[in-house]
Amino acid sequence: PDVNKHDPHAEEKFKEAAEAYEVLSDAEKRATYDRYGHEGLRTGGYAPNFEGFGSVSDIFEAFFGGSSPFGDIFGGGAASGGAIQGGDVAQSAEIELVEALHGTKVAVSYEAIVRCEHCRGNGAEPGTPIETCGRCQGTGQLRVVSRTPFGQVVRATPCDVCHGDGRVAREPCEVCDGRGRSVERARVEVDVPAGIADGQRIRIAGRGHAGDRGGPSGDLYVQIRVREDPRFLRDGDDLVTAVDVPAPLAALGTTIEVPTVDDSVELEIPAGTQPHETLVLRGRGMPALRSRRRGDLRVVVNVVIPRHLSRGQRELYEQLADTLTAHNLRTDEGVFSKLRRAFGG
Repeated sequence: PDVNKHDPHAEEKFKEAAEAYEVLSDAEKRATYDRYGHEGLRTGGYAPNFEGFGSVSDIFEAFFGGSSPFGDIFGGGAASGGAIQGGDVAQSAEIELVEALHGTKVAVSYEAIVRCEHCRGNGAEPGTPIETCGRCQGTGQLRVVSRTPFGQVVRATPCDVCHGDGRVAREPCEVCDGRGRSVERARVEVDVPAGIADGQRIRIAGRGHAGDRGGPSGDLYVQIRVREDPRFLRDGDDLVTAVDVPAPLAALGTTIEVPTVDDSVELEIPAGTQPHETLVLRGRGMPALRSRRRGDLRVVVNVVIPRHLSRGQRELYEQLADTLTAHNLRTDEGVFSKLRRAFGG
């Protein structure tokens, strides 16, 4: 009312909007309204003598015609009958981990609504006129009177003849039956950047469904699924793998071949390497998306203790055991640190 001082009905509309909001925000009043309507709120829960809408969620839609509840009071509201942007299309594509490492191209096929080229999207046979809709007189909307808790209101709905366009073709297009659009299968090649992670999406602008009434096309969203490589776990841009090293070699130190995604690299196992110790190969992980930086390859060492020994091997282990002292078995970490490391803590 303070904004629309010159509108004699503004205060009344504001009171009605406030009452509707009070019903929507109070669970008890909402339940009463759903069962008995507006009169039930005033009589404490007795059935009224009028018929309303299906549910209380229709209050604002019926009263304000589907726009903002304060749009009619303060001058808001959306325009109708203009160009409509086409909807987006969602699709997915699978790639291997090595393809995610280097980047790749994938072909994606999908169905999309496209503009009819025969009628150029206007729904009429070429050379025939497009006329003003006689049912809605070119407005694209019909006025419908509804009974509400606040009395009779008039709201606009899309015309059922021209479907909101305001125009109709005298002779509908023979190819698309006057719709101006048709469903076709499309194919596009998508550039997948190096470093992409499982589940990330790529947006291809303008390759979605065609717009209506001259509106722009929607977009195509391709979700990339990266197949698991049994040799690796991915942690951000880092890769994690595990290697088996026999106990004697872990004690003495050695050099082993460690697989990478597309190659292998030598890794030095320092003498005295402990079970589940992690060694890091810098820059051997996945590339950061749209960056020159690369993650690391973390190698977890699984020290293998032999389960079965020959007589000679047992004798050697026994001789070794007899020579070990507390100095040989001392480590720089406590028992709880060992447990945390063993269980990934």
